[in-house]
Amino acid sequence: MKIHNPFRLGFIATLGVGLAVILLQSIQSLSTVLLYVGTALFISLGLDPLVSWLSKRWMPRWVAVLIAIVGVLAAFAGILLIVVPVLIDQVSQLVRRITLQLNRTDWQTEVEAWLREMFPNLDVAVVFDALNDWLTNNIFSISESVLNATFGVANGLFGAFIVLILTIYLTASTPSLKSAIYQLVPASKRPFTMEIGNQITDSVGHYVMGQVSLAALNGLLSALYLTIIDAPFAMVLAVIAFIGSMIPLVGTVTGTTIIVLVCLIPSVGDVSTAIAAAIYYLIYMQIEAYVLAPRIMSRAVAVPGGVVVVAALAGGALLGLLGALIAIPVAASTLIIYRQVLIPRMNAK
Repeated sequence: MKIHNPFRLGFIATLGVGLAVILLQSIQSLSTVLLYVGTALFISLGLDPLVSWLSKRWMPRWVAVLIAIVGVLAAFAGILLIVVPVLIDQVSQLVRRITLQLNRTDWQTEVEAWLREMFPNLDVAVVFDALNDWLTNNIFSISESVLNATFGVANGLFGAFIVLILTIYLTASTPSLKSAIYQLVPASKRPFTMEIGNQITDSVGHYVMGQVSLAALNGLLSALYLTIIDAPFAMVLAVIAFIGSMIPLVGTVTGTTIIVLVCLIPSVGDVSTAIAAAIYYLIYMQIEAYVLAPRIMSRAVAVPGGVVVVAALAGGALLGLLGALIAIPVAASTLIIYRQVLIPRMNAK
């Protein structure tokens, strides 16, 4: 290829690279705002099936939105009023027990004996030396992390308020926003685009509602069962089970692992309690996978297990817990586009 004006070509290429760099920097600067908007959009799509159901009962949409938002806030406030006092009390007990254990002169000897009993091939002395060296070298980093966590809680509360305001706006204006987006598509392709868009939004909405229902059920049953078997800090562990169940496939396993490990802590739990908890969660995971999930999630798009794992890991690596939560709906939306758009086009060629 013959280049007639190298200077102009170099200038245009440099300008393009510069604009790309500026765009990437702008996206990075607005990452927090985009995260708020994405979270609010995810929640509003989850509330949309409930709002649509209420709207069909001869009720204005703004009233349906108000009822849905107030209902969710009331349920959340009720859970907090029930769980938080118990949670604070049990966390305080946990801190006191750990403090008492650390203040004892023979706590290290007991822990070493327990580790040797549980892991006969483990060199306990080397483990404790490495742990002491790590704590000594990272004491300032740990203090800084605690301070950053305090500021993070404050920022999280502010972000939750912003997300709440955005959620109310997006939920109320979902039909108009969808209509405005569809107007950007040529009229000849608009009906098909509207059909695909409605499938995606309905799938995301039913997924969110179904996953919240499964998580609430797991949290409630966990609270009851862990209380019956006298597990340590039952309400704390039930909250962990609820949060874990919000992440499909890998979340329940992770939450179960944490719960069983807490039940194994010396002077807090015991082996029999941990075994009872492990057996219960193994049975529950089978019931959830083959009975509860197919019924509750029947209206959401089925996503293969391998895609669920990859999507959850990728979303968690990019956006943390929120990324793991929204990764599955994004994967489901991609599958809809793949099946309804890409495959028919390839078959038509």
